[in-house]
Amino acid sequence: MQAGRAQTFRAVSNSFGQSFRITTWGESHGPAVGVVVDGCPARLPLTAAEIQADLDRRRPGQSEITTPRQEADQVEILSGVFEGLTTGVPISLLVRNGDQRPGAYDEMREKYRPSHADYTYQAKYGHRDHRGGGRSSARETIGRVAAGAIAKKILHLAGQVEIRAYVTHIHDIAAPAVVNFPSLSEVEANAVRCPDAAVAAQMIERIKQARSEGDSVGGIIECRVRHVPVGLGEPVFDRLEADLAKAMLSLPATKGFEIGSGFAGTLLKGSQHNDAFVAQGGGIHTATNNSGGVQGGISNGEEIVFRTAFKPTATILQTQKTVDVHGAGTELLARGRHDPCVLPRAVVIVEAMTALVLVDHWMRQAAQNRTFKF
Repeated sequence: MQAGRAQTFRAVSNSFGQSFRITTWGESHGPAVGVVVDGCPARLPLTAAEIQADLDRRRPGQSEITTPRQEADQVEILSGVFEGLTTGVPISLLVRNGDQRPGAYDEMREKYRPSHADYTYQAKYGHRDHRGGGRSSARETIGRVAAGAIAKKILHLAGQVEIRAYVTHIHDIAAPAVVNFPSLSEVEANAVRCPDAAVAAQMIERIKQARSEGDSVGGIIECRVRHVPVGLGEPVFDRLEADLAKAMLSLPATKGFEIGSGFAGTLLKGSQHNDAFVAQGGGIHTATNNSGGVQGGISNGEEIVFRTAFKPTATILQTQKTVDVHGAGTELLARGRHDPCVLPRAVVIVEAMTALVLVDHWMRQAAQNRTFKF
């Protein structure tokens, strides 16, 4: 630091959750990425293989419509697990970066990529990691997926909660509404992770076409959660749908969130939109689910249903107009390896963030009523 020059210290928020709290760390082209999970109950059976299953669904290079970057994304448990059981102390998980090519980003040291975080990071912090975007890279989500795998297991043991995300739209191709709760095998049956096989084939071709043109496409992921108990969520500021929205919109490339009837519900009248209560199976249910499983910010026991919109990948292999760090006009032809569509790999990330929100609220509810167990 130069003598006489004031130094401003800036902090960045890298943590999520209250009772079940995660902190992710690492950069796209650094030596490793990972997460610290704090608040996981003790004596939860946990192995690296259980976490690895979801990381394998997220990893790059898994199909012809994803980035060709080759990473094994093998998770290492550094702390918090002993003899196959969690100990109650923070769980530290690490995934090493292997297939790094930082030289592909040399030009980005001086030039800002359009619609990327280069300019905003530089403006906010006065310094940035230009190699693949550093913390703004979707590689940061490895930590979220690893932590989400733990959250999923807690939810399953606590209440048989099932979370299923899947692609419904790619560019202007839309799949018909999914009526029944899809199985994991139905979602994983094709590379784009759309449970409708015929539409999935069209989506794959559209992504391949965009890639051949050096372009990209976006789309929509729907997520459904069943067996959620009544009562999760807090009134006013920590409403369940508000925390789900924050979780989804914290993901790279997201541009929209809607729950239940969403924006389409604005076209209905109240008499059409209200979910009538009915007595069923010894409990209280709703005849319809326009609320998407949440009323007054609190889960009502019905399926939670929401959708998240993802923009086309910002980095495309076409020459684009931009400016350099000095503000001078220039052009940029991006290099590096990128997904022509982020949605196929984002499916498991949406599931992970959903699990993190739900387990956090479940623990908060349990602390209030002192009834949590698994």
